[in-house]
Amino acid sequence: MSTTTVDHMDAGMDLLIFGARGDLSARKLFPALYHLDNCELLPAGVRIHALAREDISLETFLNDIKARVRKYVDDSRWSEEQWAHYASRFVYHRIDFSSADDFSALSHMLTQSRAALFYLATPPSLFGPICEHLGATGCLSGDRRLLLEKPIGHDLESCKDVNDKVAEYFSEEAIYRVDHYLGKETVQNLLVMRFGNRFINTQWDQGCVDHVQITVAEPIGIEGRWSYYDGVGQLRDMVQNHMMQLLCLVAMEPPNSMTAEGIRDEKVKIVRALRPIDESNVQDHAVRGQYAAGWLRGESVPGYLEEDDCPAQDSQTETYVALKAFIDNWRWAGVPFYLRTGKRMPEKLTEIVITYKALPHNIFAGAGSEDVPNRLVIRLQPNEGIEMQMVSKQHSLRNKMGLVTKNLNLDFLSSSALDRIPDAYERLFLDAINADQSLFVGREEIEESWRWCDELIDAWQKRAPTLQPYQAGSWGPTKGELLIEKDGRSWHV
Repeated sequence: MSTTTVDHMDAGMDLLIFGARGDLSARKLFPALYHLDNCELLPAGVRIHALAREDISLETFLNDIKARVRKYVDDSRWSEEQWAHYASRFVYHRIDFSSADDFSALSHMLTQSRAALFYLATPPSLFGPICEHLGATGCLSGDRRLLLEKPIGHDLESCKDVNDKVAEYFSEEAIYRVDHYLGKETVQNLLVMRFGNRFINTQWDQGCVDHVQITVAEPIGIEGRWSYYDGVGQLRDMVQNHMMQLLCLVAMEPPNSMTAEGIRDEKVKIVRALRPIDESNVQDHAVRGQYAAGWLRGESVPGYLEEDDCPAQDSQTETYVALKAFIDNWRWAGVPFYLRTGKRMPEKLTEIVITYKALPHNIFAGAGSEDVPNRLVIRLQPNEGIEMQMVSKQHSLRNKMGLVTKNLNLDFLSSSALDRIPDAYERLFLDAINADQSLFVGREEIEESWRWCDELIDAWQKRAPTLQPYQAGSWGPTKGELLIEKDGRSWHV
């Protein structure tokens, strides 16, 4: 193992990023650390170890990563002086993650007096071998924490295998499973909104809520990731992790305290209460789709089977999923949760929509807008914020009691003193450094999530429902619209 080092840090913490030359590191991890450094939130004693397979110098690595990080940093936050300060934290290691010999030199860089965070931005197949090599070479003495990127396996069995393997070397209290949605400001504010406001908390159940929608839409296709994506599909890529986390935060009971254990316990209860989608109901409660050629933002885009790196023309991998789910507990009995996610959709949109029941008796019948329900719209992207749709009197002398629908809009950026909303990875890095697991996923909840998804996947395979085509640039297949419209409802967007 060749190592290029800078000796300038006092006792503190070592942050080791495995897969430092990868796309995730360039787009998310290193820009997030730059912003923390820029805001003086990255402790002075943090040293960043970049680990990758290429045998290059520290200078070459920094020149390459500088150009890539610059794309994701606002002009107002960028300066050569700030970059120089940030770059001075770095150490570069060439290392073959599958070779135990390459880890020996790494062990000499770590001391028990400095905490160490190991961030595995690698394929999950390397999680086990990396942990094994770290243990075998004496890298795990002292305060050691492990951060794991999704996916944690591709089904329940493989998820358990990964968890069992890393558990041989790290306790559950030292494992931080990353779902970056949990680091978003809006997601955190969802808990505050629910449990910190009595007028919302008391209206958050089957007595008041008609239904819940969760939409995660992306305009992008597979972006050259065919070899990965075709073996995964949209259900495993988005529903099993991101959407399941959002559903749990919407539906969970208030924890006894805002600790990692308290929050995780309540989320696990929700996953276990999810009604199975199996062979008996998969045709009515689930829709699978795959995008065909179409137009997006004025440009022609290919279909999934026409992508440049598509090796086959008969793939049955879904790029769209719509589900109708129920949570069988007292709070949510009978309330449908409609989940929808897809690629090549008209815009990048992640939102949660709480639609309330109509009034039992409307004294303003005939005044207009009486059929528009109250909605609480929680936007994660774009323009993070919360919007409440409500009925109001129209300002008019001609129409004494005319009604209109108005929106009360809380835009997080415009309502704060900040010039930007921090990226999710900034929060997650900060919490991991401070040993706070409350925004990370526990083993039990991720395994229960896989258990539920595996049953749905098994039902799809046995019943072989037709893969519904949809035009790129649309909101998905017709059957996805019918899933909710047959209940007398419609998607918010």
